Amino acid sequence: MTKFCLMCVTAGLLISSSASWPTLAADGVPNFAPDGSTAWTSDRPKSDDFLPPPSGPGPVLSDKAHPYVPNGQGQSTYRIADLTNPILMPWAIEQMRKTNEEVLAGKVPFIARERCWPAGVPGLNIYNRGQPVHFIQTSEKVVIINELYAQIRHIYLNVPHSAHVTPSWYGESVGHYEGDELVVDTIGLNDRTFVDNYRTPHTDQIHVVERFKMIDGGKSLQVTVTVDDPGTFNMPWSAIQHWRRIHQGPLIEDLCEPNNNFFFGYEVAPLPHADQPDF
Repeated sequence: MTKFCLMCVTAGLLISSSASWPTLAADGVPNFAPDGSTAWTSDRPKSDDFLPPPSGPGPVLSDKAHPYVPNGQGQSTYRIADLTNPILMPWAIEQMRKTNEEVLAGKVPFIARERCWPAGVPGLNIYNRGQPVHFIQTSEKVVIINELYAQIRHIYLNVPHSAHVTPSWYGESVGHYEGDELVVDTIGLNDRTFVDNYRTPHTDQIHVVERFKMIDGGKSLQVTVTVDDPGTFNMPWSAIQHWRRIHQGPLIEDLCEPNNNFFFGYEVAPLPHADQPDF
């Protein structure tokens, strides 16, 4: 059974909003986890949607005629993508149009976390609602652990990309520090994920750059994402995500298990399974 630590989340929410934390370690790099209890969680109702940038091309958001309403904010709705966004190439618009039509006809849309699938990049930044994100920093790499279903990324520091990268769920991420920011460059992603929860597709040509920066005296973490995929998008585009610092104790095990195989008759993507053992 999936475990949920309500006391941990509650404790995190009770941290004083007036507190301030050091944002830089002794060596001058941003310190995203100064102790074993620091983590980051969403700070807004639509935390699993990207925010648009202050200017320039931005992410796909909800169709204005069918605004998205999350749970707890009124009569909830499923997402209908705005297909007028100029970033989208015709093939992507057509694929998303079919998905929009299916949702409007009553079909439950695919969301990676609801079917235990990996989010990919940049989708991991908007994967969860409330479950914390943990950072482990060493001199050679940064590990980002999304507590929801233990989605893990490895970011290798101060090294170039490999000459040949086999596409995978989370690709190859290399990073470096620029002042108070962690800059992450990711390539080698397969085309089996979506970049967001509006089911925006991408190809294996996708190239993602993320800039992680603490703001508000270390109480918030801002992630600025830039996406370039000449196979899907007419132009590079940017988006923003915000997380709030919490102290909730050690990381807990949160599994995504196939508790039920019958979903009241509606068609959904199958749960991932392995045809052969890994070892």
